Amino acid sequence: DYQFTRLWTQPDAYLETLKKFKCVCTPDFSMYTDYPPAVQIYNHYRKHWLGVYWQQHGMTVIPTVSWSDEQSYEWCFDGDPVGGTVAISSVGTQMNAETKRLFLQGFDEMIRRIRPETVLFHGDIPEEIRAKYCSEDAEIHIVPIEAYQARLRNIKKGEP
Repeated sequence: DYQFTRLWTQPDAYLETLKKFKCVCTPDFSMYTDYPPAVQIYNHYRKHWLGVYWQQHGMTVIPTVSWSDEQSYEWCFDGDPVGGTVAISSVGTQMNAETKRLFLQGFDEMIRRIRPETVLFHGDIPEEIRAKYCSEDAEIHIVPIEAYQARLRNIKKGEP
């Protein structure tokens, strides 16, 4: 979150840099299950506030969707568009059985509630999601976005 905090605390300082990109994704502020609900809701609010702010400054914004546990479903999809394109991240969610279960369950809930056409998927795509959503006849299109750490590993190995 420390990387995203600067966008929140000084949003004008990054406008010109961000405007150089074809589109931007809203920040993925943490939604850890051990964070109090008020902090999770605040992070959700900050993500949406920055997205609206960037749109008001002419940027194309792709919403990043995130959740923590079942209780977060009451509000974590609020403000996200139905249909269209969203971004998500699996980074750090596959470390143990419980975080993986929560991620997979939340992914299914996101699909049910906001029915995205395209999901930009940052990080490893769990096999359960590949099996369920990554077929030619799937109603959604999942676009893998390689995690920065994986890109660095590939560069060290001499791969493009």
